Parts: sequence; C-alpha cells; structure tokens
Amino acid sequence: MQIICVTVLRSIGVLGTAGALGGVLAAALAAPLVGGGGLAAQNVANTFVELPPAPREEPLAQVTRLLDKDGRQFAQFYQANRTTVPLARVAPVMRRAIVAIEDARFYEHGGLDVRGTIRALLTNTQAGGIRQGGSSLTQQLVKNILVESARTDAERDRARAPNLARKITELRYALALENKYKKDQILEKYLNIAYFGAGAHGVEAAARRFFSTSADRLTLTQAATLAGAVRMPYSTDPSLGPNHQARLRMRRDLVLDRMAGLGQITQAQATAAKRAPLDIRLRPEPGGCGQSRYPFYCLYVQRELLINEAFGNSRAERQARMARGGLVIRTNLDPKAQHAAEEAIGHRVDPEDTEVAAEAMVEPGTGKIRALAASKRFGRNPGDKKNGPKTTFNLPADVAHGGGQGFQAGSTFKVYTLATALQQGWRFNDGFHTPGELVARQGYRDCLGKPVNDPGTRIHNASGEGEGGPHSIETGTWKSVNIFYMMLERKVGLCNVVKTARALGAVRADGKAFREVPTFTLGVNEMDPLTVAASFATFAARGRYCRPQAIVEISERDGRRTQVPPACERVLERPVADAVNHVLAGVFDKGTMKGQNIGRPAAGKTGTNNGYTSAWFAGYTPHLAAAVSVGDIRGSYKYPLRGVTIGDQHFGSVQGASLPGPIWVESMGPALRDVPAKGFPGPNMARFGGGFTPGLKEAQAREEREGRRGGEGRPARGRRWFGGGRQGRRHQRLFEWLMGQQGLAEPRVPDLFGPPGPRFMPPRERPRRPHRPHRRHRR
Repeated sequence: MQIICVTVLRSIGVLGTAGALGGVLAAALAAPLVGGGGLAAQNVANTFVELPPAPREEPLAQVTRLLDKDGRQFAQFYQANRTTVPLARVAPVMRRAIVAIEDARFYEHGGLDVRGTIRALLTNTQAGGIRQGGSSLTQQLVKNILVESARTDAERDRARAPNLARKITELRYALALENKYKKDQILEKYLNIAYFGAGAHGVEAAARRFFSTSADRLTLTQAATLAGAVRMPYSTDPSLGPNHQARLRMRRDLVLDRMAGLGQITQAQATAAKRAPLDIRLRPEPGGCGQSRYPFYCLYVQRELLINEAFGNSRAERQARMARGGLVIRTNLDPKAQHAAEEAIGHRVDPEDTEVAAEAMVEPGTGKIRALAASKRFGRNPGDKKNGPKTTFNLPADVAHGGGQGFQAGSTFKVYTLATALQQGWRFNDGFHTPGELVARQGYRDCLGKPVNDPGTRIHNASGEGEGGPHSIETGTWKSVNIFYMMLERKVGLCNVVKTARALGAVRADGKAFREVPTFTLGVNEMDPLTVAASFATFAARGRYCRPQAIVEISERDGRRTQVPPACERVLERPVADAVNHVLAGVFDKGTMKGQNIGRPAAGKTGTNNGYTSAWFAGYTPHLAAAVSVGDIRGSYKYPLRGVTIGDQHFGSVQGASLPGPIWVESMGPALRDVPAKGFPGPNMARFGGGFTPGLKEAQAREEREGRRGGEGRPARGRRWFGGGRQGRRHQRLFEWLMGQQGLAEPRVPDLFGPPGPRFMPPRERPRRPHRPHRRHRR
C-alpha cells in the first residue's frame, strides 16, 4: 500500500508541474467523487490512500461444449465466444506485443502510467472530451471487468461513460488490483477478457477465429495483428471485408514498429513482418444448436439444463449458469444410432413435405437417449415462412424441451391396458366376444371416480367394417381390435389403465393432465416420440422405468466433474413385463407388422388415429427402444394422412405399419449392427398361459380356411391403385371383399371432445375447437 501511495503522490506532483492546466487536471484527478465545494488536503490523500476493494469479478462467459458418448464434440453454444487459458499457454511474442502497444511501461508503474495520463489529459481537455486513451493496461482490465460484471444497463453505461469521473473510478480500482495481483496475473486476466473482434473474446478464441490456431502457437505477425485489433475491434474486424482488413493491417504494422522501437524485435524483423500479408484464415465458430450437426439433441440438452432442478435450485440460477458457460457436457448421444435414424427418415420423408416424421431412441434400463431425429432441418425458413424444409420445433421431444403439441398416440396406448389386464391375472387366451359396434354408455370412471361415459359415440373396429367376433388378449393385440380393447379397458378399470400409463412414464407432450375418457386406450392423448420410446423401454427393461437422460457428466471450468446417474425405478413386475413382451413380439409374426422385422427378437405396437390424422410405431429389443411418429405439421385434423405423397411414395392412407413401421425397421437394424442379438426372457406360462375365449378356436379355423387377414395397418397389395376420396375408398373395400381381406385400416380413435387445434402451434394461437356431431362412422 505504501509503494502505491508514493507512486500516486509522485504522479500527482508531476501533474502539478505541468503548468496551470496541468495543475487543474491534477486536482480534478485527485478529487474524490463526492458532492461539495472545496477540496481539502486530507480528502486528496484519502482518494488514493483509502482505496476501495478490488472490483467484483464475475466468472467470464465462456463456450459450453457438447460431446457425444464417445467424447467427440457435436455442438457448442455461448453468450461470448471465449475459452480462458493461463498465461503459460499464450505465446511469449503475444504477451510482448500486447504490452508494447497498450502499456509499454506496464511492468514499471503501479497502475498509473504518468506520462500517458498527462498526454491524454492535455489532449482531451483541449478537445473538450475524450479523444485519446491514457489508460494503463490495468485500467483497461478494470473497465472490462466493470462491463462484464454489470447486472443492469445503467451499470454497464457507467462503466463505458466517456467522462473524467469514470477515469478516476478506473484508476482507484486499478490501484486496488495492483495491490491484489502480480503483474503476470493482471496480464493473464486482460488477455482473457479483451475483445478482439469477429466475435472473439479473449486471446485463445481470437487465435482460433483469426488464424485457425491456438494462442500458444501464434507467430510474430499473428501476435502483432491481434494486439493491433484490441484498440479498435469493430473497425478492424477482418470478417467484415477488405476495408476492415486494410485497417487491421495498418494497426498490425504500428504494433511491429512499436515493438522494434522498444527493442523487442529488430528493425529488420519488423520490416520483414510488415511485408507479409495478413494471412487471415477465418475459422467458423458456430454458436447455438442451429449450427450443430445434431440440432434436435443439442436443443434438448439446452432445455434440460434450464428446466431440470438437478442443475440449479432456481430457473434464474440455471440461466446464469448457462450464460457463464465454460462447461463440457458429455451426453448419451450415439452417432451410429443418430445416423441410422436420420437415414431411415430421410429415405422416406422429404424435408419439404408438410408431413413430418420424428424418431427417438432410448436405451432400456438406463434411459440414455441415443438419438433424436426428424425429417425437417432445424432452423427458420426463408422469410420466416411457416412451411418449408426447416422447423424451430424439437419434433422428437415434448413442449418443455422445445417440441410441439405432439400427435395422438393411437393404438400404441393399448399396451397400458394390456399390462393392466395381465397384472390383474388375465391369461394370454382369455377374451370374449366383441360386437361390431360399441357405445360407451356405462362402466367408465376417471381417477376422481367421476363417470365419463359417452353414449353419443359409437366405436368401430379397423376400417369400420362393423363385424365383431371372439378375441383374446393375444389376438386382440395382434390385430389391434378397437372394440376388444374398449371392452377390456372397461373390465380392468379406466383409472387403473391411466395409472399404469403414468407409472410407465407416459405424459402428454404439452405436460397437461391426461384426458381420462373411454377412448384413452385408443390413444386420444397427444404424445411425443421420446416419451413413448422411454415408456416402451420399460417393458424391455422388464418393468424398470428410467427417465430419459441426455446428460451423463458435466465438467466445470475449474475441472470439477459432476456425474449424472440414471433415474430409474421399478414400476411393473418382471413377470408382467415378460408377458407383455411375449404378446407384443407376436405383432411382428402374427399381427400388423407381419413381414417386417429386423432379424432379431423384437416387440412393438403400431398406432394410427381416427381419420388417419397421425401414425405411429413404437418397438424395442432388450438393447434399444424407439418410437416413430408421422403427422402433418400444419395441423393433423385439418390435414389428415389420406391421399398424400410423402417423399416419392403415394399413400391412400398412412398407417402405423405403412410408414412409421418401415422407418423403425430400417433405423433399428443399423443402430444395433454391432450389438449381439438377445432374446426376451420367456413368460411364466403357469401364470399367464392358457385361458379361454368362447368361439375363438372356431373363428381362427374359419379365418384360416378363408385366408382372412385382420388388423390395423397391414400394407395392402395394390393399395395405392385406388387413389383418395370417397370413390377410391369404395373401390378399395370392394377389392378387399373380393380378395377376402378385412381390417386393412388402422383403428379409429373417436375424439369425445372434438378435434384439438392444429398441432405444433403455441396454445394461444390454437383456434377454438369446432363442434362435431357425436355419431361418426366415417370411412
């Protein structure tokens, strides 16, 4: 403290000898920032003897990097493109260059460069304002600290104000910093905080941005260029064109001359360096998920960091942590699975299509999210058009993670009724006779005990053919019989089915409460692929549900590492899960996905919605679960999947097995290519085997004789010959009758409350639901 005070007093004395003007300026410099008329000697001394604490230093904003499961970076985002480095990792020539041009006497003074200050004060006073900088490097560091640490716009404006009061504040803080840190520490802080232009904060980011190198490998000409950029980073920004680069070259040459004048380099070295071109090699520094290779996964991680309480006690705290950055986040993304999902979707759905496909892949038993893919690219369309090859919605995810409102899950929800029935003691061959039409007049109560019957709605089986018949747990699932599952739901209890769905992680894409209505088992609630995939993964994990997990480890800027363990719990008995797997495996060889497989044991369920508003397939192996959704991004009810061309294929109607199913098959094969095949544990036949359905054996024998094929979503031969519209559908039914085929369409999902508004619209923009008559038999 005594050394600093002596330095300051000597400085004031020197200023006092600079004539009348210098005396006035010396008094102004020494005056404390207080109101009042006079200046007492004690006050002058106190201004510099009683120094304030060093300025508050907030952690500098840095780049946050996302790594895949193999440690490869796939995204980065930042508030400021900065990577802090110790002084030892900055080339010595860079250290000399910045000191030469910004504060040649940096290692000699105590925070105040007397000669520079006198020169600047005289020039600025004569000009009537700030025209020349006289700040020491330490004072410049103070200014940057105050700007970076400002919490309000007013604080930020004061830190940049071009007046004498700010200069005095900076000087007092600079003296305090000189008392707190060694010179090399101050230089290190300055090199990391300074802005060099072209979006580069700090010397490491500048070296990468300007020259595609690192700070410890900078050459003489490169170091002089960066040192010259600090004083005027905007007017010398090399990314803005040749005029700015010309000004940058002038600044570089000035630095070289200054270094030669100080004896840091020879004049010959300076002359040779000045002849060299700038050799700017601008390296793109993508920031944000839009520039990531895997943008949907990146967006999910960003949102997870903001909403998950594991990463901060409050949203404000989590936002501040995101803004500071400097994190290295290791994720569960599997590039192989991600590529497989993207390729499978890209082969069948074009980004320009208004129909969108999305897929999520999850590892059973851990919840690790292996892939998030969609048919559209992430970003804004030209002119901010609503329709185009891009979207700003995170299509595979829920609203909380940037997704849209989702699509009705259709018959994929039948698995929750299946699991509930098996839990209650039903056996595989247990069943009953089903009518050709069902009216939900009685027997349905929500979890509040309130009756939710709807006598005005008539439920039909696939294609609305109106035929009933005997069905068991197995055949009703394989053929996805609507009426069978409506009746089974009533027998096991609607609320029990809802509770099973919740226990298995099912939650609406918009986060709202389930619609507990009779058609719950037919998938009336809107879902997202990731939630569905994680829920189905519970069966693969033999009843163990794991919350979807994108982040596995976070490394802080100080080197501390935080592991993020899986969040799993048992929600279903193992024998019940094994029984579900046994039934759903039959979907591939006896049901709606017959003829489509991945060459290893798998189980799954198709799903299509009332009027073909959307289509799904969700399935799994013991190693990987995935769900695929397809729907029109403009609004699933206004634009159903009938008579549409998606990619290069025309569909009379899109069903679970006609588009989502093939996408699932094509993606799962490559995703599991290096994973040994493994089967599911067999079911406990003593508990679940047997059972009885009146008339089932006779019906199956008759069906086998007649070559009948039932169930939803089966691809029909010649299906696309008939075209769209009512006439086309009549022709199709005639062909099916002639060929002995039935049930080619997916089950309908009657919507008891009218269709929701267009999907993927913010709630406030969604139109009021139109009234629809209760009775429906559309085909």
